[in-house]
Amino acid sequence: MSELKAGETALPKDHRGRPKWLGLGGVGILLLIGVMYSASHLLGDLDRGPSLSFLPYLLLGVALLIALGFEFVNGFHDTANAVATVIYTNSLKPTLAVIWSGFWNFAGVLTSTGAVAFGIISLLPVELILQVGSSAGFAMVFALLIAAIIWNLGTWYLGLPSSSSHTLIGSIIGVGLMNQLMSPASGASGVDWGQALGIGKALVFSPLVGFFLSAALLLLAKALIKVPALYEAPKGDQPPPFWIRLLLILTCTGVSFAHGSNDGQKGMGLIMLILIGTVPTVYALNHAVPAAEVAHFAAYSEKAAAVFDHQTIVLGTQQTAVTDPRPAVTAFLHEPQSAPVPTVALADLIRQIAVHVSSFGSVDTVPPNAAGNIRNDMYLTGEALRLIDKNHRLGLVKTDVDALKLYKNTLDSSTKFIPTWVKVAVAIALGLGTMVGWKRIVVTVGEKIGKEHLNYAQGASAELVAMVTIGGADLFGLPVSTTHVLSSGVAGAMTANGSGLQVSTVRNLVMAWVLTLPVSICLSGVLFWIFRHLF
Repeated sequence: MSELKAGETALPKDHRGRPKWLGLGGVGILLLIGVMYSASHLLGDLDRGPSLSFLPYLLLGVALLIALGFEFVNGFHDTANAVATVIYTNSLKPTLAVIWSGFWNFAGVLTSTGAVAFGIISLLPVELILQVGSSAGFAMVFALLIAAIIWNLGTWYLGLPSSSSHTLIGSIIGVGLMNQLMSPASGASGVDWGQALGIGKALVFSPLVGFFLSAALLLLAKALIKVPALYEAPKGDQPPPFWIRLLLILTCTGVSFAHGSNDGQKGMGLIMLILIGTVPTVYALNHAVPAAEVAHFAAYSEKAAAVFDHQTIVLGTQQTAVTDPRPAVTAFLHEPQSAPVPTVALADLIRQIAVHVSSFGSVDTVPPNAAGNIRNDMYLTGEALRLIDKNHRLGLVKTDVDALKLYKNTLDSSTKFIPTWVKVAVAIALGLGTMVGWKRIVVTVGEKIGKEHLNYAQGASAELVAMVTIGGADLFGLPVSTTHVLSSGVAGAMTANGSGLQVSTVRNLVMAWVLTLPVSICLSGVLFWIFRHLF
C-alpha cells in the first residue's frame, strides 16, 4: 500500500456535479414521502384510541426518537461495512454507493419477517414485557437503547467496526440482571439464558464463518478462475472490468439488503414494545387478524387445552386447579428446564383466553380496558409453549404437536405483529444513517485490516460470504453481526491471499469485540437503576 500523509486516506475521490445532487434530491423526496406516511398512520392510530394526558404522549415521542436514533446510528455504524468493498475497488463512487446501499437497506427492512425482532424481545425479563407501560417498562426501554447508542457512537468515533447486535444484546442482559438484583423475589425477573445462549452462539460463530469461508472462497476462486485482473488491486480511480464491477455491486446489494432485513428488526421489536406500553388499546392486539381466524380461535384453543388435560393424566402430577393460573405459568417461564410443566394452569389459561376472545367476537371489538390483559395472557401462553417445545419437556405425539403449533401460530399472529408504518420509519432511520456517517468505518475496513490494498477478489469473497451468512440467519430468526462477519471476511481473504494483517488494527478490533458485551451490560444496568429511581 502506498504511503499516505497524516489524515489522508486512499478513498476514491467523489465526483461532484449535477448527477450527485439529482440523486440526493430524489432520495430526499422519497424519504419525505416515507416520513409523511409513517407520521400520518401513527396519528391515525392514536386517534382511534382514547385520549391521553400530555405525559404519555411525551414519553411515546421521546421513546420513539431514541429507538429510531439507535437505528440511525446502526445505519452509519454497521452498513458502512457493506459499501467499503465497492468504494475501495472503484466499483461505485462513494456518494452513489451509500445511496444504493441505503435504498437496499430500506428494502430489506420493509420485507423482513419480524422473527429476529421477537427473538430479541424474548431475551427481556417477562415481568417487564408484561408491564411495559409502567415506569419500570419505560426505564427498561430507555436504558438499553441509550446504552447501545453510547457504545456505538464511541466505537464509531474511533473508527472501530464493533457489533451493534452485540451491543443491544449486552444492553438487554444488563437490564435483566439489574432488574433481578432489584427484585430478587420476582419469579420472572431475570434473563432468558437459554435464548441468550442461542443468540450468543450465532454472534460468536458468525465471525469464524466469515473468516474461514471467505478465505476458502478466495482460494477456490484462484484455483478455478484464471483471470489475473480479478486478483489485482485497483489502479488509481480506474473502475474494474465490467463483470467484476457487476459482481461487487451485486454482493454489496445483497449485504445491504440482508443487513436491513436482519438489523432493522431489532429496532422494530423495541418500537412495538413502546407502542404496546403507551397505547395498548391500539397496539396490544393485531387488528388486522382476519375475522375467520378469530372465529376458529375457540376450536384451536379447545384442542390445545385438551393436549394439556391429557398430559396431566399421563404425567400423574398432583396439580390442582387454581383461580388464577398466571403465577404458575410465569414461574415456569423463569426455570423452563427444571420447573414442572404447569399443565393444569396452561389448560385453564388457554380456556380463559378463548372465553374472552369469543365473547367480544373479533379483535376490533375488544374494549380498551381488556386489550392489554388479553395480550399479556396470550404472550404468557405463547412463551410457555415455545419453551416447552424448545426444551422437549413433553413426549407429545404428532397430532398433539400439530394442535399446539396451530394454536401458537394463532397467538403469535395476534400479538407479534409489526405495522407497515413502523417498518417504513425504521427503514428511513437506517437508510439515513447509511448515507451520513459511513466514512470512518469504511476507512478501517478498506485500508487498516490488511497490509495491502483490498483487491477485487478479496472484496467479492468477503461480501458474498456476508450476504449468505446474514441472509441465512434472518431465515432462522437469529441476529448476527454484519460488522463481525464482513470484517472477519476481509481478514480471512487477506490472510488467504498472503497480504498479511495489520496487527494494531486487528488488536483494536478484537478488543472492541471483547469489550462490547461487558461494557454494554454494565452501562445499561447502571442506566436502568438510575431510571428506575427517577421515574
